[in-house]
Amino acid sequence: MKFWHNVYKVIARELRLMRQRPVYLLASVAVMAFCSVFFLTFLGDGIPQDLAIGIVDNDDSSVSREFIRQLDATQLGKTVRFGSYTQAREALQTGRINAFCVLPENMYDDLLSYRQPTVTFYVNSLYFVGGALAYKDVLTMVNLTSGAVQREFLRARGMDEASIMGQIQPIVIDSHQIGNTTTNYGVYLTNVLLPGVLEMIIILVTVYSLGAELKYGTSRHLLEKAGGSMLAAMAGKLIPYTLLFTFLGISCDLLLYHWMHFPMAGSVWNIFAVTFVYVLSCEAVAVFLIGTLPVLRDAISVSAIYSVLGFSLAGFTFPVEAMPPYVQGLAALFPLRHYYLFYVQEAYFASGFSGWYMQVVYMLLFMFLPFTVYRRLYRAYSLQNYPKK
Repeated sequence: MKFWHNVYKVIARELRLMRQRPVYLLASVAVMAFCSVFFLTFLGDGIPQDLAIGIVDNDDSSVSREFIRQLDATQLGKTVRFGSYTQAREALQTGRINAFCVLPENMYDDLLSYRQPTVTFYVNSLYFVGGALAYKDVLTMVNLTSGAVQREFLRARGMDEASIMGQIQPIVIDSHQIGNTTTNYGVYLTNVLLPGVLEMIIILVTVYSLGAELKYGTSRHLLEKAGGSMLAAMAGKLIPYTLLFTFLGISCDLLLYHWMHFPMAGSVWNIFAVTFVYVLSCEAVAVFLIGTLPVLRDAISVSAIYSVLGFSLAGFTFPVEAMPPYVQGLAALFPLRHYYLFYVQEAYFASGFSGWYMQVVYMLLFMFLPFTVYRRLYRAYSLQNYPKK
């Protein structure tokens, strides 16, 4: 009973500090709100539209004009006419267009004479998304145009439609985009970017709140409030932040899966439960970092590097399985990686507990990290023998 009384006193002390230092709420609630609004509006269209694609039409025939009209009618492309290759190249180099296509002279005559005209296109792959989508759009239109021309020739020879399609497209592709049928970049990115931002907030704010006790020399006062118990001090310090971060995480889940109607094949209640486990695992990492480096400046620096690496090693932009073996092992050291694997199993495949329980086990293993630095952090709090600047 005395233990919980001490915990309550530490909680009251921490709430008072949170009111006196607005940085805690600014760095958590304000940052999370800003990132949510930013990503959901920035990716609001789902996929980039009207990408500028240059056209150099050296043929100016009915076929080339129809090709340009069809390319301009696609969702992704918006054609920009250029008089020469040099003008298009300069526009590509200055970033005004993402790609450009050169239609050769006598293209229509070559088609009628059964010669193969060469359509050349150039793509700026430095801008990966814009360049890749522009390449896909132009390549699709070239293939469709080629098929349309071939169809007209075969019709002129008197072939029926079934035989024509058998020659133009001998193999029919039936593709299924599981979980993101509209290829929405908001669904693809935001579902992991926001939990990643939450991980960064949790680690940095927790490290700062624990390290500030050392920086400002108030750690002995904290232990006094906790009755000399380091466990009571840590529990009292972390409970308010755990509730705050869990609230932010569940609010983010509601925003994505209820208000924004992002795909959710499984149960949102499972998302809520694992979000709480995710918050605890991130806090455990933060306690481990400040316990290993009981100097606020150093711990904050390492925490920032660790949090940013979590985005790269989560595997949602580049598969971890394709990374070098030693990097694949490092990916397991980040809670965001396990949360991402859980999210895929629950939101896309609705596999239930049997599909993602191991990811929860891995996140729970992070909670043993604070015990490895417990004595070191207690000595730092009680002796205050680490540099404060």
